[in-house]
Amino acid sequence: MCGRYTLLGDQLELLDEFALEQPIDDFHESYNVAPGQQVLAIIHDGKRKRAGYLRWGLVPSWADDPKIGYKMINARSETAHVKPSFKQLMAKRRCLIIADSFYEWKQTDKEKIPQRIQVENRKFFAFAGLWDKWTQGDETLFTCTILTKDSHGFMKDIHHRMPIILPKHAEDEWVQPVQFAPSQVSELLKQFEDPTLTAYPVSTYVNSAKNNDQQCIASLA
Repeated sequence: MCGRYTLLGDQLELLDEFALEQPIDDFHESYNVAPGQQVLAIIHDGKRKRAGYLRWGLVPSWADDPKIGYKMINARSETAHVKPSFKQLMAKRRCLIIADSFYEWKQTDKEKIPQRIQVENRKFFAFAGLWDKWTQGDETLFTCTILTKDSHGFMKDIHHRMPIILPKHAEDEWVQPVQFAPSQVSELLKQFEDPTLTAYPVSTYVNSAKNNDQQCIASLA
């Protein structure tokens, strides 16, 4: 799964990295991005890529209660193409969710130790995400979820699930405004190679979403 991550860096670097033409309104860094918060994402509006904020925790357009979003921060890529909540989003509402690292908790004999995980030789990267628009009365929400898969190699020693991190060359393809069959998108995800990852242990200080400062990423090693 993916339940916490970071986004640290300069907006100008982000604009350059993802070839964005417009500045990002209300851009802010975070040492501890958590479910329920507004997260930076990129979509394609049919004319160009646009960056903005979506609430993390998908609320399907047909949902009665927006609280369902707290149960839908992740979507299993292996089954998303057949699930009512995700299959139409796989077809036409794909997004990039931007990060520079993510946290996962490694189980030892005595405790769970949080690890900060980064992509080698890349400052920023994008999780494969899905988004939706929910409206009820005067309330409108734009929300998202991160696609996950079984862990392989490096990540398998830390946790049995991991977020899907898109290769750089696949980012534009993922958000292009073209409708595909959900099964096609599922097969596309299987073709992407995992990036080379690195990790180091951090303090359980990061366990609380209320903590959001440099201490979250301070190495214990």
